[in-house]
Amino acid sequence: MTPAEAALTLSEGQVEALRNLERKHAGGDVDWIRISDALSLTELGLALRNREGWVITPAGLQALDALAPDAPPRLDPDAPVPIR
Repeated sequence: MTPAEAALTLSEGQVEALRNLERKHAGGDVDWIRISDALSLTELGLALRNREGWVITPAGLQALDALAPDAPPRLDPDAPVPIR
């Protein structure tokens, strides 16, 4: 399943969790996310868990791009996700 296809299957909670992780990736303040939403995102390859918590993957960023096709493109959609 491609990130764009996965984006079409996400629940409202999963989309909100993914957007929250995108804000974290950009260095912004984030809210708590439901563990069940985060776990389902990891199963789809859209997020992962490390010592710093949940982080969005490049596939997760692509899924968000698919949900908002009119948004401006990212500078580098294939950029690695930094581990803080």
